[in-house]
Amino acid sequence: MSRRFFGVIAPHPPIMVPEVGGADARVTEASAAAMRETAQMLRRFDPDVLVVMSPHAPAVSDAFVVETSPRVAGSLAQFRAPEVRIAARTDEALASAILEDASDAGIPVIDRAGYPALHPGVLDHGYLVPMSFLDPDGRCPVVVLSLSWLPLAEHRRFGNVIAEAAERLGRRAAFVASGDCSHRLTPSAPAGYSPRGAVFDAMLVDALKHGRLDDLANTDLAFAEEAGECGLRSFVTLSGFVPNAATRVLAYEGPWGVGYLTAVAGDAALLDELATPEAGVRGGMPGDEESPPVALARRAIESYVRTRRVIDPGPAEGLLAKPAGAFVSLHRGHELRGCIGTIAPTAPTLAQEIVHNAIQAATADPRFPPLSPEELDDLEISVDVLHEPEPCSFADLDPKRYGVIVSADWRRGLLLPDLEGVDTPEQQVAIAMRKAGIAPGEHVRLERFQVDRYR
Repeated sequence: MSRRFFGVIAPHPPIMVPEVGGADARVTEASAAAMRETAQMLRRFDPDVLVVMSPHAPAVSDAFVVETSPRVAGSLAQFRAPEVRIAARTDEALASAILEDASDAGIPVIDRAGYPALHPGVLDHGYLVPMSFLDPDGRCPVVVLSLSWLPLAEHRRFGNVIAEAAERLGRRAAFVASGDCSHRLTPSAPAGYSPRGAVFDAMLVDALKHGRLDDLANTDLAFAEEAGECGLRSFVTLSGFVPNAATRVLAYEGPWGVGYLTAVAGDAALLDELATPEAGVRGGMPGDEESPPVALARRAIESYVRTRRVIDPGPAEGLLAKPAGAFVSLHRGHELRGCIGTIAPTAPTLAQEIVHNAIQAATADPRFPPLSPEELDDLEISVDVLHEPEPCSFADLDPKRYGVIVSADWRRGLLLPDLEGVDTPEQQVAIAMRKAGIAPGEHVRLERFQVDRYR
């Protein structure tokens, strides 16, 4: 399989977008966190083009629709969030090549730009919701596709044609398969209840956990219809784009009776590479565009190191308003310069937690002298916000995805995930034990946790 291709399965509930959901967006936090993780992987992949298939784009029953309008745009105004607006440039050469190659292969396709009734150039929420996480500024050229009601085998063939067209044009391409799972998981679900809903979703998750994305093309459509899904055809098209792919499930949840699945697909070595930060890149640098957690940490450090003043973070909103444990890591010249954090929240808000831990990382890490004002100009900062730890066995550990907490009586050691040079659970546990002063051979309790890493 070509490492030029990367695939994403993305949910699209508008409520997941903070501007739409407000406080209710927290209900889909697992999906939002997985989408943020996916966005980091996508940035590392650095595609030339994003090919996006949405179940809510205007469609026809007997053909695939390919958008060739030079620019596409849309907003979430219908969900009372007109400020969430994305505009992007179409990769017209690739869109035209897909139309040509599909037609040559006997796959029915039409050019959306030639049919005013299909509202050319207008983006729907099936595109806008995932892309508000993956490429909110519309920096990457796109090709927007609509699915069809043709057989699943034709969707898979269409995905293969897309990959061949991208390969022929030399494009490094990512395919975003937008779609939700069953809409019938509970009696209160928006599409009514069916016991097949949970069975269908379990089938999807199991297939992706075991690298069987290709199997989705064999799904019984009557079964899928009873489950009330909207993403299967997008997922099957992705299976043709990255055949025989390795897959990783990043999140699945079913609030409100609707299943939301986030996963990535591609060459196994590529997925391992994308899940690991680039060597030497440890965090935001002064002058870079920084995430709110990192910008707050930098402000706290600079104020304290220069003036010994502890800043007031002010009224917190969104993520920063929630209580959470957090680690602040500092690097200079790609070498560690301080790292202090808390496993569980000790302050009412994450904003206050970050201010305290940032100052501690800069001035109280016992491995280093306090940071001097002269070191601020090239200081790299990252902030890891911890998810709730869960008990686990050694077999459950994955140092690229999970951090570990090792405990023996009152001694407790923690190691963050995705650290350079920590490639195996054995290494991860051994380092955490040394940090806690736990001798080799002692009985330990293990917990694992995930983080949202901000730069």
